[in-house]
Amino acid sequence: MRVAVIDLGTNTFNLLIADIDPEGFDIVHNSKEGVALGMGGINEGRISEEAMERAFRAFEKFTGICNELNVVNITGIGTSAVRDAENNEEFLVELKKRFGIDIEIVDGLEEAKLIYQGVSLSYQFDQTSLIMDIGGGSTEFIRIEEGKELEFLSANIGVSRAIQLFPLEDPLSKENQIELINWFEENARELNEFDSCEILVGSSGSFETFYEMVHEKEFPKSLDNIRLSREEILTALNWIIESTFEQRENHPFIIPIRRKMAPIAALKTKWIIEKFEIKEIVISPCSLKEGVLRRFF
Repeated sequence: MRVAVIDLGTNTFNLLIADIDPEGFDIVHNSKEGVALGMGGINEGRISEEAMERAFRAFEKFTGICNELNVVNITGIGTSAVRDAENNEEFLVELKKRFGIDIEIVDGLEEAKLIYQGVSLSYQFDQTSLIMDIGGGSTEFIRIEEGKELEFLSANIGVSRAIQLFPLEDPLSKENQIELINWFEENARELNEFDSCEILVGSSGSFETFYEMVHEKEFPKSLDNIRLSREEILTALNWIIESTFEQRENHPFIIPIRRKMAPIAALKTKWIIEKFEIKEIVISPCSLKEGVLRRFF
């Protein structure tokens, strides 16, 4: 059976199409569209009219691809920007009317569980690990240690929230960095209950950009995990944090949808590496959308 998953992220909408059988899946198509669903309203609990129109254009493109590839089932998943919006019903009714697709809104815990399900398809947790998924509205953390129950946290410290909440300088000033880290700490206090970890597992997204900056080549199109040393990723993170928007615009391995918010994502990742005494970074190509696929087999 050929199925599709559309992940309605706060910054980016992701489309994954795969052929499913009892043993697993084969990826047929994987693409993303910068929608910025949370811009202009996420901190006020609304989806703006402009953001809705960008979402409808992305769905028009995605459903066209699904039709061309003879998809028989489309699952839509709404995350932070959708679940926190007071006008989400209006948005979802219009999506259903235009495209015939029902959107499932998941809470933060279910989002974290789906991310874990996706990452565990490609990564064997043979060392104590912390999964991190950087989103526009929220950031999910899952700690895995042998013999212990999984620990989940979804914190509203997404990059879209931050960039609309703080008057940030270009480049980020030291004061900006302190203010952001204090905000991370305040809104993700439950992380203080997590013990340190050896491995940080970055779930696709921004982590693929970090890889491309380190190796100066495109992230591999496979389900293989990529390892980076602490030193390698910190070099890339520090460059992003200290860079101007113009420098990021001219960087060949920072895609347009990440150029504006990259310093916040980089600072957040550096904060986690230092907070948990991370020694090595694993970048997984899998995330929530692959977790949703597991429902089919």
